[in-house]
Amino acid sequence: MSDEVHRRGPARDAAVVVARDDQGLVAILTADFPRHGGEYLFLPGGRREDGETPQECARRELLEEAGITARRWQPLGTYAITLESTARIHLYQARDLTLGPQQLTPTEEDFKLSWWPMADAIVAAAEGRFLLPAGPLALLLADRAG
Repeated sequence: MSDEVHRRGPARDAAVVVARDDQGLVAILTADFPRHGGEYLFLPGGRREDGETPQECARRELLEEAGITARRWQPLGTYAITLESTARIHLYQARDLTLGPQQLTPTEEDFKLSWWPMADAIVAAAEGRFLLPAGPLALLLADRAG
């Protein structure tokens, strides 16, 4: 094992979700990331917990971060997070949504949920307003999937 793995622990897969309501609007989260210079957009998602499948992770993260449950799930693809890691990121589109309260942890308390037209979310991705690449990729794949 490398020194990096010893410091951070083994790599864990993650999931990211494009949640679209009946009008096609997308659930977008915003938060301040001071280390990166300000507020950024992102999609609900996060690291898998022990024993979770990728889709269970996606369902949990969507509920916790956005307060949303979904009845229809569409896998959009699975990709390596980085070349240096064996962790994968699993992308999903969620439809037939039910909205409820966010269930944020103390480190997520500033997450703000808003609803965007898909075209506006893709423009924001092209403008570099997303901090991590999985969100823009998921948006493009969800837009293509319809």
